[in-house]
Amino acid sequence: KMSSGAADLRQRKKQNCSESDKMAPEQRNKENSRLGRSPKYMLIQRFAKLFFGCLAAVTSGMMYAVYLSTYHERKFWFSSRQELEREITFQGDSAIYYSFYKELLKAPSFERGVYELTHNNKTVSLKTINAVQQMTLYPELIASVLYQASGSEEVIEPVYFYIGIVFGLQGIYVTALFVTSWVMSGTWLAGMLTVAWFIINRTDTTRIDYSIPSRENWALPYFACQVAALTGYLKKNLNCSAEKFCYLLVNASTYTFMMMWEYSHYLLFVQAISLFLLDSFALAQTEKVHEVYKIYLFSLFLGYLLQFENSALLVSPLLSFIAALMLSKCLQMNMKKGTFMSRLLKIMYIYLVLTVAVTLNFLLKMFVPHKENEHLLKFIEVKLGLNTTKNFTMNWLLCQESLQAPSQDFFLRLTQSSLLPFYILVLIICLFSVTQVIFRRICGEPLKERVKLEDGRIGERPEIVYHVIHTILLGCLAMCLEGMKYLWTPYVCMLAAFGVCSPELWMTLFKWLRLKAVHPILLALILSMAVPTIIGFSLWKEFFPRIMTELTELQEFYDPDTVELMTWIKRQAPVAAVFAGSPQLMGVIKLCTGWMVSSLPLYNDDDLLKRNENIYQIYSKRSAEDIYKILTSYKANFLVIEDSICNEVGPVRGCRVKDLLDIANGHVVCEEDDNYAYSKYGRFCHEIKMNYSPYVNYFTRVYWNRSYFVYRINTVISFQS
Repeated sequence: KMSSGAADLRQRKKQNCSESDKMAPEQRNKENSRLGRSPKYMLIQRFAKLFFGCLAAVTSGMMYAVYLSTYHERKFWFSSRQELEREITFQGDSAIYYSFYKELLKAPSFERGVYELTHNNKTVSLKTINAVQQMTLYPELIASVLYQASGSEEVIEPVYFYIGIVFGLQGIYVTALFVTSWVMSGTWLAGMLTVAWFIINRTDTTRIDYSIPSRENWALPYFACQVAALTGYLKKNLNCSAEKFCYLLVNASTYTFMMMWEYSHYLLFVQAISLFLLDSFALAQTEKVHEVYKIYLFSLFLGYLLQFENSALLVSPLLSFIAALMLSKCLQMNMKKGTFMSRLLKIMYIYLVLTVAVTLNFLLKMFVPHKENEHLLKFIEVKLGLNTTKNFTMNWLLCQESLQAPSQDFFLRLTQSSLLPFYILVLIICLFSVTQVIFRRICGEPLKERVKLEDGRIGERPEIVYHVIHTILLGCLAMCLEGMKYLWTPYVCMLAAFGVCSPELWMTLFKWLRLKAVHPILLALILSMAVPTIIGFSLWKEFFPRIMTELTELQEFYDPDTVELMTWIKRQAPVAAVFAGSPQLMGVIKLCTGWMVSSLPLYNDDDLLKRNENIYQIYSKRSAEDIYKILTSYKANFLVIEDSICNEVGPVRGCRVKDLLDIANGHVVCEEDDNYAYSKYGRFCHEIKMNYSPYVNYFTRVYWNRSYFVYRINTVISFQS
């Protein structure tokens, strides 16, 4: 029975580590003697396999980091640029993150720098913010400490040190994926194939090309390390020292991951659901799964304390879910008695836990004061079609490419690299095998303590089942939001590579096909070597020349208009000036000049979202007086109009900034699929360039070039025509 099998699993877990460590060598010695191999020979063979596998994993990570560095240099000509031109390559929120790193290095001491960031009133006008908490600046804190403590000031420039750390973390990311695939398949050939697919599909596996300082580029390498450690920890018959090492690594990487990214607890919530389903069907040792739950609780507790009592963690779905599991644990233990009622309750267990989790989360949000992204819930409602809105911010988010469903090009790219077909093949085989195992467990058949190759039961390995569930859940999210593909595709690479390199997977397939002409074990071993080799050679032939072309081809990123604007601000604008404009441009102005701005490209704060919407009104059809009142309410002294936004010709009509503003302001009426625009005022960004009253009464043009128009906001209003 399933309940008795789970009890057996718990009993095996309670065995003394020393006993299991003693039994393993005895079993290996019997096997070696049967094959005519000495223990010394086997020890050397295992050491050589481990050594060369680790060498291949580390080399893959280092080569990927060097590849990213070389590509970045070729793309931006970074070494030949002046500091201002380098900083302009950081766009949007990336500019804000790097600007705080610069401020930390300029501070007289690290303590003083941290204090100024936690009580920051020099970034956004009329607003004091805790930048460390609100923008999750722990990566910048760590980078600044390392830069100063290592004595790198005389060796390397701060910007190279900063991006070097990020590229190094990407190397660790790739190494962790390599190790995960290696641990699952037993061959480091799977790791090599994982890395190859990851790099070839770089457009869909990482955002490092577009946004180096983004939080996910700092955080996801730690999550990959956590997944690698968790994969080892879930394995059966793991010796005591290896289990302890994996447990400690899961601890350290989970906590670090949570500190690096404000949305990390959502990803851990998805992982917790995967582990919960794994445990619900008694496919893993319950004690191990509950130890991981305790790690989540410990990480949430430490994160809450060190993130300045971040209430978002208290109302997170992860905490509610883990609490519900703990509350239901006693009931679960009582269910596993083998009675009819216990089986019935077992079926209701998943529903019970989810119901308790939702209730707890609702109660926590009622009693715990929090500012947890309410706009996120509204966005989900609108995205699912449960509600409609004219709100500018909501519609602007819905228009972002990363928050739309993935395009056909995404699936086409994965298919061209042969990744998607092999992933689907591996997923189908593993799913059928897992379904068979669950059916056997329901019928009362216990799990085998040691699954052999000839058994063809890959679905009985808990680490495999976990990854199947995890990739399915992440895949469902990726099918809804294209931005989620950066979480899903790396593990698609890993799972597909594991499958084609695993003799167990091929043996599982041959068991179903009942091959008789060829010995199935021999054929499985041959295919587990031949298939990845053929895939590797085909990828090398088709994609290696393209990668080398990327590295040898000199690209040019140069934005003279933005350089001229930043130079003018630094030379002509007063030090106490406050600039207003689009949030993306304000991030660059803050980084390149250090001047105060009226808004920032951040979307986790309701006040900043409202500011962004108000200041975007400079591209709407509103009067000069209205715009003047909005800007002066934020103490802005200068206004920057971007011609690219004012004259935007977007590919999707209705998603341009000015279209969204017209809808929000009621300046567009939709009747029978036709849009009718009406307003007694012209579009402000157009009218202000005409230099006639009343616009010249409120604003004076002080600088312009092909892309930007800068206006001083008059403190004394002249009403001369």
